[in-house]
Amino acid sequence: MTTPHPLVDQFQRRITYLRLSVTDRCDLRCSYCMPERMTFLPRKDVLTLDEMHDLALGFIARGITRIRLTGGEPLVRRDMIDLVRALGRRIDAADGHGRLEELTLTTNGTRLAEFSEDLRSAGVRRINVSLDTLDRARFAALTRRDSLPQVLEGLAAAKAAGLKVKLNTVALKGINEAEIADIVAWAHGQGFEATLIEVMPLGEVDEDRFDHYLPLSVVQDDLARRWTLAPSDHRTGGPARYWDVVQTGGRLGLITPLTNNFCEGCNRIRVTATGQLYACLGGTEQVDLRAALRSDDPQAALSAGLDTAMRIKPARHNFAIDRRGNAPALPRHMSMTGG
Repeated sequence: MTTPHPLVDQFQRRITYLRLSVTDRCDLRCSYCMPERMTFLPRKDVLTLDEMHDLALGFIARGITRIRLTGGEPLVRRDMIDLVRALGRRIDAADGHGRLEELTLTTNGTRLAEFSEDLRSAGVRRINVSLDTLDRARFAALTRRDSLPQVLEGLAAAKAAGLKVKLNTVALKGINEAEIADIVAWAHGQGFEATLIEVMPLGEVDEDRFDHYLPLSVVQDDLARRWTLAPSDHRTGGPARYWDVVQTGGRLGLITPLTNNFCEGCNRIRVTATGQLYACLGGTEQVDLRAALRSDDPQAALSAGLDTAMRIKPARHNFAIDRRGNAPALPRHMSMTGG
């Protein structure tokens, strides 16, 4: 049997990491992510879980070794845990059809109390949880839902189940900037990692993101006045650069799409819940893999689509937030692309 060639783009970057969105729907309405009256995709446009499984197997056969399931909120999709179990069986598989090294999940945490044990038993060992504040009133205002107690319960359940947790916090000027150090300290006290992220200009929302854009260079300087930040050589395959916080004993990641481009080592691609492959989070280059999956020869069409993606993947993204009233860098929302 001929082994399919690996995914390598025109800049000789080996692509080994897939972020697969299972739904654009979410049970929160974070103000920097989507409008309060968000219109979600018709269900008929979304891939079935079987199609997502077939798609993932096609990627694994081409050398993808890490898959992160995203949304929207992935755990709101009915029977999504069945997909997790099916993909979990590919971890360390030795049957000549490719193998996964890791299956992970990004979630807002609202349903972790229900699913943490199932995720662990299915092969997930590490999750990212989005959490921008520990203040209940601020959480309710930011997400438009009073769900912080459920998130904290979910985090406790994940910890009890033995899942490694990394908190993802978007730094927001005038909203949570005074709380960031407390969030990091709390996370480290729980045994969690913490990663800070600059707000990304994706999709129209009900406010001007410029008002809340907080460069992480400013945040890092503030944290460095409180703590000793030692550069870390830790890498996860994602865009974060890491620091060890000496006083807390924990690890801090910084994701800086606006102030510090990190694309030279990009090893990932994203597929939306509708099967659209985006070669870059910050670009418009895309390939319709749903059409490939529903063609007369899905395997050949999928392989051809992946070859096309490697040819069109750009050298870097072009995010920018530099003036008031500017339109988003891209019209699609993060919940559609997959976090």
